[in-house]
Amino acid sequence: MREKDSVAAYFVQAMVYKMDNDPSRQRAILERAGINADVLDQPTVRVPASAFAALWLIQIRELNDEFFRLDSHGMPPGSFALICRALIQEPDLHRAMRQCLVNFGLFLRDFQGTLTLRGKRAVISLKTSAQNDVCARFGEETFLILMISLLCWLGGRRIVIDRADFSHERLSLSDDRLLWGANLTLGAERTEIEFASHYLRLPVVQDLASLKVFLRTAPQWLVIRFRNQYGLASHVHQRLRKSHYSQWPTLQAFALEQHLSPSTFRRKLEREGCSYQEIKDEVRRGVAFEQLRMSNASIGEIAEQLGFMEPSAFHRAFKKWTGESPGKYRSRFQR
Repeated sequence: MREKDSVAAYFVQAMVYKMDNDPSRQRAILERAGINADVLDQPTVRVPASAFAALWLIQIRELNDEFFRLDSHGMPPGSFALICRALIQEPDLHRAMRQCLVNFGLFLRDFQGTLTLRGKRAVISLKTSAQNDVCARFGEETFLILMISLLCWLGGRRIVIDRADFSHERLSLSDDRLLWGANLTLGAERTEIEFASHYLRLPVVQDLASLKVFLRTAPQWLVIRFRNQYGLASHVHQRLRKSHYSQWPTLQAFALEQHLSPSTFRRKLEREGCSYQEIKDEVRRGVAFEQLRMSNASIGEIAEQLGFMEPSAFHRAFKKWTGESPGKYRSRFQR
């Protein structure tokens, strides 16, 4: 964890929500974690990740519940470690995630997740029957943060979310892009997240030794999200994200920049569970979502910016990504 890492106070609210009926105790708990209680009225204020991690552990002890009493049954202390011990025995992320959802279902009553494969897409859907709307909102985000963060950790790399839909409404947060990707919808018909199914073929790379380290540092990683900041895939992603498509190097040129042969470059990316083409596709999708939602650029201009020779090619690609046309997607957010 780096000193500058931080999270939005919104996630602090989720953790201490069940103490709203005891303000003095709530304030004392926050002070023990080194957090000013005033942040409860300012959900966008940043809180140091170290303080957030301390609060996470304190609250588990105070509430005797690793799900912060957002569920009518909850998770007694030790549940998360027990689930993780089972997951590191699985051969790949597909089996691990199915086992993970089953195991969480043994403890939680109000949040039930399912994994569905739709060709090249994987979808984790969540059905909620929480005590009230606030528990539902905080619980849904906590549940899916746990699912995706565990996938990232088990596979040893960041899993890119292509679509995130939440049935609840809330204000936008600066954390949203890191947590849920560029294609986030609030107030949707259902709660689910979608990502490329090829991630599920990744082997589980963690063992008992790395689990012990993870459990000591889990709180901050669950919201800051796993990142192999020294990995080649992360470097490639950042390099492409900061430049126009026309300036993206070929695989051979990128390998040369890294003082690697093209074959070594490919092998290093394969060890991290991806390819150069997959990273390029991820960046293109992210830019497309951002431009359609936040800019007034025409669809033709966006297609050109992303390196599509014809707008029709962009239409076909976008429909493959989302199941709808760029125009329909834009109209949903700019109405």
